[in-house]
Amino acid sequence: MMLIEETGVADTTLPVDVFKAHLRMGSGFGNETLQDEVLVSFLRAAVAAVEARTGKALIRRSFSWSLSSWRDECAQHFPIAPVHSVDSVTIKSADGVETLVDVQMYWLDRDMQRPALRTTGAALVSIPRFGMVTIGFEAGLGSDWSQVPADLQQAVFLLAAHYYEFRHETTLSDGCMPFGVSSLIERYRPMRLGMGIGG
Repeated sequence: MMLIEETGVADTTLPVDVFKAHLRMGSGFGNETLQDEVLVSFLRAAVAAVEARTGKALIRRSFSWSLSSWRDECAQHFPIAPVHSVDSVTIKSADGVETLVDVQMYWLDRDMQRPALRTTGAALVSIPRFGMVTIGFEAGLGSDWSQVPADLQQAVFLLAAHYYEFRHETTLSDGCMPFGVSSLIERYRPMRLGMGIGG
């Protein structure tokens, strides 16, 4: 499985000025613009971390997702949510021939937690041996930062501030997530159904 972000989050979409205000309140950060590039990198890192923990794309953008097989022949759950549209489903054979799947053969189940590509027939289109399917789709909670839920905005600010405060530390463990951030994102994390159920 390979998930590729086709359109990234533009620097202008990231709330650098709001983050500066957050830092001034928390650590006496000044008004200078010299560190804008560094602050953008901390915001990007925090957004990526929150997205990874929640399975939610914060800013709406395009992705392509390639699979060598379906986990379930009737439905394939997406690795990120919420999915707004499926732009294309393309089958690629072992010899590189690509075939665009008719949109009448599938539909998007827009579940907030576990969106899925579902068949309109008996099964999803067959993937040839040594071939793959690539799904182009658009996902994200908001088209811009103002549409991201307030608790997730705060989680990003807290985590980015944490990265800023400890920017010279080399001993922080990988995946460090402050408690306040964990509390804010908890309700967005995917449910674990257990007993082998899932997609």
